[in-house]
Amino acid sequence: MDISKSIDFLLNQAGIVIKYRLRKEILKDLSKTEEENYLEQIYRLPFFKLVESYVKPSGYIGSGAHGGDTWRGKILHETPLQDGETAARLLSYYAVPKTHPIVMNFVKAMRDEEILREAFSCTPPEVNRFENRFRGINTGFCLMTLIYAMQAMLGFGDDEYVLPFQNLSLEAFKSILPLSSLNDITKTRQSNAKYNYPYIEETTYFPCQYHLETLAYTNSWRNPENIQLMADALNHFNEIQKEYTPIHIKIGSRYYAPFPLNMENRPVRPFHPDTIDIITYRRLLTEIALLGVGENAGVIMESVINIENAINEDGILRMNFEIPHNKRYSPKNLLYPAAYCDVRLEPDYNKKYALECDLTFWAVQFLYLVKGDI
Repeated sequence: MDISKSIDFLLNQAGIVIKYRLRKEILKDLSKTEEENYLEQIYRLPFFKLVESYVKPSGYIGSGAHGGDTWRGKILHETPLQDGETAARLLSYYAVPKTHPIVMNFVKAMRDEEILREAFSCTPPEVNRFENRFRGINTGFCLMTLIYAMQAMLGFGDDEYVLPFQNLSLEAFKSILPLSSLNDITKTRQSNAKYNYPYIEETTYFPCQYHLETLAYTNSWRNPENIQLMADALNHFNEIQKEYTPIHIKIGSRYYAPFPLNMENRPVRPFHPDTIDIITYRRLLTEIALLGVGENAGVIMESVINIENAINEDGILRMNFEIPHNKRYSPKNLLYPAAYCDVRLEPDYNKKYALECDLTFWAVQFLYLVKGDI
């Protein structure tokens, strides 16, 4: 498909982050001086300045990660960017180089036990999360899955510190292949609790959002056999999943909702311009495409067809936001790059074409990841 009109549209109308990522990652036509100029402008953006203001002397950004903004009336985060995970996502989405001091020191802080302990000392639940940070690492309710994924998103996922988790993440996806249904690995909870869902033991392998993201942003695991494994696992996941399958992870005597591969532990749906399936809809598809599975994953193959059909003659991808469900989950309502938000690169949707730029860049990026040169 000829997407030259899409590229021209983005070069003419998009904000600085999209122009930078388009030229650096897809067109690959940036000179060193141009790249430095783009980055200088990105570093002046309000969200980057906020993240910069939340950097502690230790190098950690804000406090905690994937935590709440308040605790018993106490404000923990002035904005969501004062949460470690949200800050890491913003730095990743803005494509801030791994050589930037903020990124380097953030990752260094995540690898220092005492600094990390202090970062998770803000509330009793966070202290408990830190003390049990490795429990449930196979299944998807575990602090360290998040910490490893944050490092991968920042460009540090292929070194010795994270490599063991890469291998574990592959095993988590491999574990799907023999299953005929989730009943093969879940157990029935003998309780009258309100949310009496089936549960998985903490040592059971089952992939979550952060297993996927760690593999999506790393390369050391990649060979033809492992890439095919990922395609097969994702296809089988969609085959055995029901429309909505709530489960819990049992850690000790307590039960927790996992960080599911897909929200509500549902099948991964292909892109369609008339449907926003979940609030991390396009992000999840992008992360699968980043694996390099191409059209061997059925959900990616269908998404490519639907994207190509949805791009208008002017090169712009538009979605139907008039349906109440779609309006509710529109990117317009998701300002910060939190754990359960889609990717949004344009800061001001009051600007003409800003939403269209976000959607169109996503389409161009997705097609590039699947098809290669465009």
